[in-house]
Amino acid sequence: MSIRTENLTKLYGNQKALDNVTFEVKTGEVVGFLGPNGAGKSTTMKILTGLIPQTQGDAWVNDVNVREDSMAVRRTTGYLPEHNPQYNDMFVKEYLNFVGGLYGMGKEKKTRIAELIEKVGLQVEQHKRIGELSKGYRQRVGLAQALLHNPSVLILDEPTSGLDPNQIIEIRNLISSIGNEKTVLLSTHIMQEVEAICDKIVIINRGKIVAYDTTENIKKKLGGNQQVIVVEFNSSPAVSKIEMVEGVSSVVKREGNLYEITGNANVDIRGNLFNMAVKQKLTVLSMHEKGHTLEEIFQKLTVGK
Repeated sequence: MSIRTENLTKLYGNQKALDNVTFEVKTGEVVGFLGPNGAGKSTTMKILTGLIPQTQGDAWVNDVNVREDSMAVRRTTGYLPEHNPQYNDMFVKEYLNFVGGLYGMGKEKKTRIAELIEKVGLQVEQHKRIGELSKGYRQRVGLAQALLHNPSVLILDEPTSGLDPNQIIEIRNLISSIGNEKTVLLSTHIMQEVEAICDKIVIINRGKIVAYDTTENIKKKLGGNQQVIVVEFNSSPAVSKIEMVEGVSSVVKREGNLYEITGNANVDIRGNLFNMAVKQKLTVLSMHEKGHTLEEIFQKLTVGK
């Protein structure tokens, strides 16, 4: 496992920021770390990168115990914190050169900096001071800094914060391509981002893990024992005809020729609906299963709605 935590607990005085947090991120996975503000995401990431100690429990990165050898962890980990600290008076290339020196990079540093400036889209801004950059470009500098020493594990806290929609797509594609060769743990509030690039999600609330699985599996678990199918026909059959289909428990007619049909999740009613349509001389224009959205899942698990 590239990242593993076991009963990770963090106390700030009497406040328990993390409460027995246990999860793992396998090599090559991109895992979304979700939760409301103050849930414990940044605290977990700071512990994983050796910036703050845990109160109890253990954390490993690349099989190295973070508490026992945090410097070894930092050598193989790239970290982009939520509040991205940088030296505003430094030029972009100057700053990256400085960071490369901290990592002890040699001759490869110049080539690596040029490669990352192009990869994260800093070509136009590379000769400016960091203090002159917009928040979006500062975030790109932070990504370049996190990737500079070619780490095997990448921990990103709100990597697309402050970016415009086009920039978000660019950085999302970059993270997705990075995920093919590195292990990535990222926190974000953008659910489309999670569904687009993450293999699994961890949802934390009030310091506790409330969900850890693939998005699809979590949706199925929350869906209970019901299956909802949305069907559009070329005309409007009587609701009573659809209710007679085997496995169907209820039917709601929506606008036009659209129907929302509920059935038992253990029975795939789609084939039965097609057979009914044929017998009724109807054409099925569209059919899809309606599931919980990630926003609904997040809300249900974090505020109980």
